[in-house]
Amino acid sequence: MSDDLKKKGPADKSRINVNESWEVEWWCKELGCTEKQLRAAVEAVGVMVKDVRKHLGK
Repeated sequence: MSDDLKKKGPADKSRINVNESWEVEWWCKELGCTEKQLRAAVEAVGVMVKDVRKHLGK
């Protein structure tokens, strides 16, 4: 079975990796926020998606 390279998303959808620009872009679309808001949320509450969602009010 080969990977579908058209479906690009994070390998671990429970954590946000702000060190990968494509992943930051993906999470911004997913969470409906700007890169600045995403980075501030990760700085404030850590990399766990559930905590970032809660911080952003999503």
